[in-house]
Amino acid sequence: MTKWWKDKVVYQIWPKSFYDGNGDGIGDLYGVIEKLDYLKELGIDMIWLSPVYASPLVDQGYDISDYKQINPLFGDMQTMDKLLLEMKKRDMKLIMDLVVNHCSSEHIWFQKACEDPEGKYGKYFYIRKKAQGRPSNVRAYFGGSVWDELPGQPDYLYYHSFHKEQPDLNWENEELRNEVYDMMNWWLAKGIAGFRVDAIINIKKRLPFRDYPVDREDGLSDIDHLVMDSDGIGEFLAEMKEQTLARYDAFSVGEVFGEKPEELAAFVGENGYFSSQFDFGPELIGKHGLCHEYEEVTAETYKEAVFASQERIKTIGYLSNIIENHDEMRGVSRYIPKEDLSDTSKKALATVYFFLRGIPFIYQGQEIGMENCAFTSMDEIDDVSTINEYEAELAAGLSEEDALAAAVRYSRDNARTPMQWSAETGFSTGKPWIKVNPLYEKINVAAEQEDPASVYHYYKAMIALRKQERYHDTLVDGIFEPYLPEETNLIAYYRRTEVQRILVMVNYQKERRAVSLPGAVREVLLNNLSNVELTKQEIILAGYQSVVLEL
Repeated sequence: MTKWWKDKVVYQIWPKSFYDGNGDGIGDLYGVIEKLDYLKELGIDMIWLSPVYASPLVDQGYDISDYKQINPLFGDMQTMDKLLLEMKKRDMKLIMDLVVNHCSSEHIWFQKACEDPEGKYGKYFYIRKKAQGRPSNVRAYFGGSVWDELPGQPDYLYYHSFHKEQPDLNWENEELRNEVYDMMNWWLAKGIAGFRVDAIINIKKRLPFRDYPVDREDGLSDIDHLVMDSDGIGEFLAEMKEQTLARYDAFSVGEVFGEKPEELAAFVGENGYFSSQFDFGPELIGKHGLCHEYEEVTAETYKEAVFASQERIKTIGYLSNIIENHDEMRGVSRYIPKEDLSDTSKKALATVYFFLRGIPFIYQGQEIGMENCAFTSMDEIDDVSTINEYEAELAAGLSEEDALAAAVRYSRDNARTPMQWSAETGFSTGKPWIKVNPLYEKINVAAEQEDPASVYHYYKAMIALRKQERYHDTLVDGIFEPYLPEETNLIAYYRRTEVQRILVMVNYQKERRAVSLPGAVREVLLNNLSNVELTKQEIILAGYQSVVLEL
């Protein structure tokens, strides 16, 4: 199979907040179609579209009630077909979210399981008799036990890794798996280029279910214990690839956490289950316990995480590199100290991640440097995960003020506020479904397109450089090698082939510094400031200056 996807730049659209094409305050497929030229101009090759399927939106579309229908909020299947047609005209490709660890409690399969827990559809889920006791003490990702009473069936319990309205599908059931594969092939035949595969590591459960060490006052245990205790997921993933992805030479990127080091080649190697998987190393820095216990990211911890991921993957395959997505706070608000936040430091962070070996993903608004939103009340929060976090912070003894501060800082809603298109927000002619980030008057697409020194134009320049024929092979397939990793607050690395060496260098601090050079500089390919001080032996970097050099 060709690796047609390895040099692509991918843009994630979270449709509810991208662009509202019909004025009802909610982003939609009409809006995506309207903004395709914007994305093409930026240099985007492929769009990852977060869920637009039929859904009650308990978890913003990650609770699917019908995999072959479009939620009327976003349009209909005719609109989806038009999107695919318009993207094809522009030589762009679309990947959809594949959410098959769980479905919605409103899906017909679950409805039928509730009618007859011992019947065909009861076996599509993990349903157990209540009389035998709760099968395990595992805590769901959104809080509370993974076990809940089956609606209308007080004698039965069912399992859910996430929200109670997101029952887990039983992948041990071959009939269920074949239903999933039929659905995937239906979408691939329609013309999508592949899938971003959601929560896929969760599809394999350690059976029979069992208890794990209690780690909070609620008497429950972190779900990660169950995930790490499960073996044999490869059989499902290999079958899924054979039955679907390989038949269409489709691109797939897995949301994979916690795979064992020896499994990496099986996941994303030459004949891996997936084309790629996200690098979540930086996302996990300092995250343990509740949000108020998280550690702040420093230049050194960020560098260590990024370099460790690159060292782990080497040339086994291609990671998908991110600084943010719909499940995270804004990257610039996490990886840059608040007092150092500026266009210059935003460009520096972008430089670090964008030229790593792998596939760069850009989340909507990242290309204009969108920041966390100043939420002042839980009334402004929509995200179920943040609401559960707030309650957990209160239960841990924090004041309402401190619990709010902790929960909203890391809230997923920071990334879900409307895209800032203009100084009038430009997102919708109606009232937006969620608070608009107050920074929209200063940070917006229209203003940044007019300013050649903007974050937007820097992203455009990075994308253009990666596509440039002269540097393409090095930046796509070249080896990653750290440069001066022992230098504090310097994040520098080579991308090299046998015939070319490119050095990416970022001074990740506000103080100036001199850095020795490994050789003569042939050309400065990219610079986030207007000038650069170079001698034969060293380079003088201003605070948060980033450069890409051909040696």
